[in-house]
Amino acid sequence: MRNQFELLAPGGDIESIKAAIAAGADAIYCGLDNFNARNRATNLTFDNLSGVVRLAHEHNCKIFLTLNIIILESEIPAIIRLLNKLVNTKIDGVIVQDIGLFYILKEHFKDLDVHASTQANTHNDGQIFFLNKLTASRVNLSRELNIKEIKHLAQVGHENNVLMEVFVHGSYCIGFSGLCYISSVKNGNSGNRGRCSQPCRDKYQTTEAGKDYPLNLKDNSAYSNLEELADAGVYSLKVEGRIKKSHYVYTVVDNWRKQIDNFCDGNELLTDTTELYTVFNRDFSNSYLVGDINKNMFIDNPRDHAVKHFSKVYNCTTEESVNKVKKKLYDDKTDIISTVADKIKDFSIDKLALNVVVSAEAHRPLRVSVTTPSQSFDVYSESNLIHSDKYTIENDGLEKWLNSLNNAEYYIDSLAIENNETGLFVPFKELTAIKEQIFFNLNGDKARIAPIDAPKVKKLPKLQDKPSLSVLISSKQDIDLCASTTADIYYQLPDSLHHELPRLVDLFTENEQLIPWFPSILIGENYTAAVEFLEQVQPKLVVTNNTGIAYAAYEKGIDWIAGPYLNITNSFSLLCMKEEFNCVGSFVSNEINKKQIKPIARPDSFKLFYSIYHPILLMTSRQCLFHQTVGCKKKAFDAKCLRKCKKSASIINLKEASFVLDKQKGDHNSLYSEHNFLNTEIPSDLEGTFSSFFIDLRDIKTQTNVEEDKASLIQMFQNLIEGGEGAELALGQVIYPTTNAQYKKGL
Repeated sequence: MRNQFELLAPGGDIESIKAAIAAGADAIYCGLDNFNARNRATNLTFDNLSGVVRLAHEHNCKIFLTLNIIILESEIPAIIRLLNKLVNTKIDGVIVQDIGLFYILKEHFKDLDVHASTQANTHNDGQIFFLNKLTASRVNLSRELNIKEIKHLAQVGHENNVLMEVFVHGSYCIGFSGLCYISSVKNGNSGNRGRCSQPCRDKYQTTEAGKDYPLNLKDNSAYSNLEELADAGVYSLKVEGRIKKSHYVYTVVDNWRKQIDNFCDGNELLTDTTELYTVFNRDFSNSYLVGDINKNMFIDNPRDHAVKHFSKVYNCTTEESVNKVKKKLYDDKTDIISTVADKIKDFSIDKLALNVVVSAEAHRPLRVSVTTPSQSFDVYSESNLIHSDKYTIENDGLEKWLNSLNNAEYYIDSLAIENNETGLFVPFKELTAIKEQIFFNLNGDKARIAPIDAPKVKKLPKLQDKPSLSVLISSKQDIDLCASTTADIYYQLPDSLHHELPRLVDLFTENEQLIPWFPSILIGENYTAAVEFLEQVQPKLVVTNNTGIAYAAYEKGIDWIAGPYLNITNSFSLLCMKEEFNCVGSFVSNEINKKQIKPIARPDSFKLFYSIYHPILLMTSRQCLFHQTVGCKKKAFDAKCLRKCKKSASIINLKEASFVLDKQKGDHNSLYSEHNFLNTEIPSDLEGTFSSFFIDLRDIKTQTNVEEDKASLIQMFQNLIEGGEGAELALGQVIYPTTNAQYKKGL
């Protein structure tokens, strides 16, 4: 009955995990108190992880552990220590975002099943191939995809032994996951580090369209789309909500359990959503899934919609009738809380008691008898005990020797020593063998895996050559800059590459000095067109912010550079891209500071890049950002909007921080910080580290004033990286106001 789908539930704390188990979840994703993308959740400690896993497994439920943040170089030893412990637990898999962590798992922890997080933002074939090469057994697809796009990727996954996982219930993000920096830039709390403060849910100054919460989307619910998901070949149906309470988790999982079982039994889909509306919701939409990206996906209130929903259902017209709805909702939620408490009252994650009896008698093997609540066994030394006057086993020594059986899963409740003659000897290696056999038996006949030392990437000498300059443009009119500079000129390709392919092939054929710059988002036919572009143009070098194009370039033998939006923060990501995909260089993340950049080691014959000037992209959205701000005549965002719309606006939050909305022809909607990033300090701060510094001269209209033409700016930046006297001051006088707060703060 349950073979069609896996129902994957959130577990933000122990009570929610128990609630999900009671409601019939097939699997639960949860995090520890570090290295996971929901720091606001209560999360687990390592000490209670084993108990959670045991409880789940007793109910035929799996546990997947979230390690889904980007990893800093300084954290590599800590993540290795954690993985050394995790490989000796019974967890069913780990969920990962960081490319370097994928590499570490592939090279050193092959026993752990690896899943790609939603933070990897997977939406095209090449990304599936990329993640598959890094041994991901399943991928959580981007929430913005429609059922046709999901079906195609699921087919690609099936052909490559990669399962597809799709969010079917819970919060929608307005921006593509893993590409959102709004919380990082504005509040210093990076969503890529599990600290998102959700500024997209904030109240803003009322917009021209009369909205106070212009970035706030309704919640996702595919409750009525099970048949389409089954036809698409989706394996795992994922419920969002690791910061939700246990009664929410129970209600949503219970309703989805009934819906799935009903469907798998061949019955009509359930249509009653009363219980789903009873617990927290912002109203529901399935518009991304059905491919109708419309203005009704927004709701001008980020708080619980339940009262408003039922007030409408019951046609409430008076304050008294609304209060009755509130009272009923309170009572209903109280009943749910009581139901959950009753169902989980006997669920225990306590450590299991061990009763140990040691028998030490001359001319017989040393015997250790172990009894747990579920099993009993004896372990013997290989040789008989003999009398000796040194290195003998005494009672204190035996207790100390067995003390390591007290771990995250077990504790010694009683230890008895029988027939313990004094002055007896057994080789130390046999004591070690006994202990390992005990661990083997307690671990389900699975041998303990020895820990590894934290691997290191050799730090190469500083570069002696002066760094070069690279420049990003996106306008045909700016190509003339190539003639006036020795800087590398990158030309941004649009998100809607499909419709522009012939023109762009001609453009790059006529201007061979241009280096293609691929965007982060390439969905469906636009990804196919990007691959076709590579085949037709055969560029010698590309820069890509999309791992799908990285894989395509690798397959075609084209040199590629990892762009800034791959957000690289550690040496192992660099090593992975070079060794696994023949990458020749990479940008280092603009989210990290001098101290965090300095220990990153570049591989041999590999270039490091850093952006010293750019408009700060806060997020990219598949939704239209103008519906709720300045208004738009069209009710839905479609392919024509993507290709043809060009518009800009701004919104201001109640802290008087301004955000720039920008829509370029051929690109998705984007949100930018009001001031551009300018870091004139890093060339001298980290001299000898970077092969090239980068400036973004695209025409993104922020509130930063630029009082020189582009050719002059290029020369001024060239002067800066060459150590020219007064270069910093000169740039500050012609580009203002700017910020380098991310470089100062870091992660």
